[in-house]
Amino acid sequence: MVKWSLVGATALALAATAAQAADPKPIVIGVPVGLSGANSVVAPSVVQAAELAVEEINAKGGVLGRKLVLEVADDASGAAGAQKAFDSLIYQKKVDVLISMETSAARNAGLPAVTKGKVPYIYTSFYEGHSCNKNLFVNAWVPEQQVPPVVDAFKAKGAKTYFLIGSDYAFGRGMLGFAKSYVEKTDGKVIGEEYLPMDGSDWTAIISKLREAKPDALITSTAGGAPNVTLTKQLRGAGVTLPFANLALDEGTAKSMGADAEGVYLSASYVTGIDSAENKAFLAAMQKKFGAELRTPNDLSVPEYEAIYLYKAAVEKAGGTETAKVLEALPTVSFTGPRGTITMSKQHHAPLTMYLGQIQKDGTVKVAGTFKDVDPGEQCPKLQ
Repeated sequence: MVKWSLVGATALALAATAAQAADPKPIVIGVPVGLSGANSVVAPSVVQAAELAVEEINAKGGVLGRKLVLEVADDASGAAGAQKAFDSLIYQKKVDVLISMETSAARNAGLPAVTKGKVPYIYTSFYEGHSCNKNLFVNAWVPEQQVPPVVDAFKAKGAKTYFLIGSDYAFGRGMLGFAKSYVEKTDGKVIGEEYLPMDGSDWTAIISKLREAKPDALITSTAGGAPNVTLTKQLRGAGVTLPFANLALDEGTAKSMGADAEGVYLSASYVTGIDSAENKAFLAAMQKKFGAELRTPNDLSVPEYEAIYLYKAAVEKAGGTETAKVLEALPTVSFTGPRGTITMSKQHHAPLTMYLGQIQKDGTVKVAGTFKDVDPGEQCPKLQ
């Protein structure tokens, strides 16, 4: 009787081990993103890009034999929502990594949970720069990469005076702060600088100040998504036609603006017209997977897609998902995708090829200049 029980217990243990080996624990990727609030215009495209990356990787066997799964949480595009989303993903869902774009307010609010929870966090949104945390890596652009192409182009057109308009939070003020310093460095002058709260939508008073100032050029930096749409619509409604660059504009949002976006300049690390085999394959795969539901791939969704592949490469090099080993591997791996070869080796940031573009009547971007491998500058020297 005793002998039978031992045999039975051993058999059960072997069966459990075999089942575990046949179906290893999946690797969970947390995606905190603004499905509501200001980022709701662009967040669906980010989720779609993440879904494609996971599907492609799983179709080829996953990562070290483990499947990838996504846990998406709405951070409502702000600090309060981010604290809830990060806590839920890290402490309840037990994610292995966080990979997503968010507002700077949401990112700053979520970072304490990242540090306490000891998870890797790849931030895939362009932002104002200088956010430094040993667990944080960034594969999108910063002001040092984005602003010079815009200001240099306007200066070449004869612009000497500038007016700046933004949303009143870390991104808006950070981007325009750098823009102001660069304008002055290149012998230009900022003759007006105005901000509206992040959730504000009535730009009338600020536009009146712009018209009274009569600058040669306008540069704006609002929260991505809804504020972009309201400001641009009201500028066009007021008859503003001076050279206008938007530092928060992605191609997908531009298409949602319709005729209001025509003629606006942007500076980005991704446009759909990039002529490479990797970009064409990515666009074809997105179209095949999502069909009529496809959201325009853009400078926020493509970094999400590439970041999941960068994490895959880091886990494979680390031999597993242990945070310390993944953090050590992340700055040593690269991925060649729609934007080219991306490596987050410069103080947890990435050198990027930048494109100066102008929105056309059909919402596409006409590239006016290409700038290869632009350095992100000194972002986090203590993390070297």
